[in-house]
Amino acid sequence: MRKKKKGKKKNYFFLKITGLFFLIILIFGFWALIVVAKIAKDLPSPEQFVNKQINQSTKIYDRTGEILLYEIHGEEKRTLISFEEIPEFAKKATLAIEDQNFYTNPAFDWKAIARAMITNILKGRVVQGGSTITQQLAKNAFLTPEKTYTRKLKELILAHWIEQRYSKDEILNLYLNQIPYGSNAYGIEAASQTYFSKSAKDLNLSEAAVLAAMLQAPSYYSPWGSHSEELKHRKNYVLEQMFSLGFIDKEEKQRAENFELKFSQQNIGSIKAPHFIMIIKDYLNTNYGEETVEEGGLKVITTLDWNLQEIAEKTIKEGAEKNSELYQGKNAALVAQDPKTGQILAMVGSKDYFGDSEPEGCKSGLNCQFEGNFNVATQGLRQPGSALKPFAYFTAFQKGYSPETVVFDLPTEFSSYYELCPLININFLNNNNLCFHPENFDGIFRGPVNLRNSLAQSINVPSVKILYLAGLNNTLENLKNFGITTLSDPSRYGLSLVLGGGEIKLIELIEAYSVFAQEGIKHRQSLILEIKDSQGRVLEKYIDQAIRVAESQYTQIINNILSDIEARSGLFHSSLNLTVFPDREVALKTGTTNDYRDAWTIGYTPSLVVGVWAGNNDSRPMQKNAGSILAAIPIWHDFMEKAINNQTPEFFNKPEEIIQTKPMLNGEYIIDGDAHNILYYVNKNNPTDTTPFNTGFDSQFQNWEIPVRIWLQSLRG
Repeated sequence: MRKKKKGKKKNYFFLKITGLFFLIILIFGFWALIVVAKIAKDLPSPEQFVNKQINQSTKIYDRTGEILLYEIHGEEKRTLISFEEIPEFAKKATLAIEDQNFYTNPAFDWKAIARAMITNILKGRVVQGGSTITQQLAKNAFLTPEKTYTRKLKELILAHWIEQRYSKDEILNLYLNQIPYGSNAYGIEAASQTYFSKSAKDLNLSEAAVLAAMLQAPSYYSPWGSHSEELKHRKNYVLEQMFSLGFIDKEEKQRAENFELKFSQQNIGSIKAPHFIMIIKDYLNTNYGEETVEEGGLKVITTLDWNLQEIAEKTIKEGAEKNSELYQGKNAALVAQDPKTGQILAMVGSKDYFGDSEPEGCKSGLNCQFEGNFNVATQGLRQPGSALKPFAYFTAFQKGYSPETVVFDLPTEFSSYYELCPLININFLNNNNLCFHPENFDGIFRGPVNLRNSLAQSINVPSVKILYLAGLNNTLENLKNFGITTLSDPSRYGLSLVLGGGEIKLIELIEAYSVFAQEGIKHRQSLILEIKDSQGRVLEKYIDQAIRVAESQYTQIINNILSDIEARSGLFHSSLNLTVFPDREVALKTGTTNDYRDAWTIGYTPSLVVGVWAGNNDSRPMQKNAGSILAAIPIWHDFMEKAINNQTPEFFNKPEEIIQTKPMLNGEYIIDGDAHNILYYVNKNNPTDTTPFNTGFDSQFQNWEIPVRIWLQSLRG
């Protein structure tokens, strides 16, 4: 009896729990139905299908907020066409990449939705959709781009209604006439006209695959942006998917993959400072998302000075054309920065953003003397030649060497290890292949020179000695602190670093020189002053981020040397007038790489830093010895002359006079009737130490000493 009572109690308890469970489900289901009904009540009917709602475009302005540089998705460009006018392979390309099961699945794919939900839960936010073509149509036609679960529910309801009202062909037709393809083009007809200047009915398979490839992220995959190679890879992926689904055969796939695409430049719309704008677009897409950028009505005030930008574009175009004619240097680039704020004022990444590549078909700087949308200023890794010399001298001054310190400009062998560099013969032929024996650009060796003239005239042999005295690792550390991020492998450069033995970016070199202009203070580079949303709320605002990375005394020495017109006159000769500006003090450094592959000029005042690069994208040498003085200085001068006209003249602070007790550090080189190299008198790591230092243990000592002894012997006859 007791067992029966216990059994009844257990059954009763189980029934209570089961009943409660179903009650909760019933209540939850009833509540869900109410929520769905409430949401559905406010949704538009597919019967009232209209063109996509008007979205607010993102506008990008210059620093005044008055000059519109570019508008992302302003007025929508759309031309409706019939389903029959859309090529069959354009439909299949879209299905292959967007919704392969479109014709067999219902309005939404539960598996894809479940997969997206799991991903979103793990990420803690909505990052993945799993939408079908019908869902995408519902979203683009009726809903906002916000990523919330409520919007997703609305999307599912509308998708279900659309599937009830329209056939699959009608839905695909509506989709292909509604979906955004970037550059303000909505629908496949507008996209075809925008990118290929032809009607959609005339698209070939390769072009149709490109348009299908762009649907995932139209701004990112823009053929006029910096991700054109990624677009090509995704186009080929679309073709691969079409082949795997049996939509095309192998021959069609290969022919479409190899087809040389030609994108129209006529319909891109109004865009100013395109290289600069593409960087801004990438930044906005990364930080705010493409949907927000394209439809959220952002207002972006950039740092760009449109007046300076116009001057820069004209100067680069004219200078590159002249270099092309005279020296076969097809391209040039320019960056201007305000050193007091870090704000980029002008940027030109090539002579013509929309120009055809030379030769036709070259990609990403390979085998290209010129490639329009490749931004040399930010994407190009180029050897800077002598443009890195000031950083070695700066490091040497930090150690205690002075501008009057004397080193010998004589044929010299250098090695890291003494045993690898046997002593040269008495005739000093500089032919030891085990050693590094730099030449001066003019083939002349000047004998004793002080550091002021050595840097101002960019003399190679003394500069290599200065790098050794300063220390390669110490110099690289300063370069890193100043803003150069690409020189991370000292074993690659060695002492050739000051002659261009490493690759850098023009925009980073500008930042590094801005530290000199600001006497040791680095202001973080910035391209944006302010971003507001469509309601006028500030999302982002420029804040000066400044940090001292160097002592002012040593930067003042560099400024004093590089602005010394008399000291640099020995280098520029007949071109000296291009480096002089009346009533202005301008510091200047040039750089030319081996075989005249790259020509650089970096010049600055306390308020403006301007850098110019000239050459060919594929590192093909320029002809007729077109170094920096011939190929870069004229471009730099033409821009600088106009740029500083409206600026108040400013002058560099003078450094304190340095007087050293050691004779050779103070300008003397014949001491007690004899002459030796600097390592005879100083410990390179502590040159101001008053303890006598006469040693041959330094790995370079004998290599530096012998040419001095030969030079002295020649003086004595």
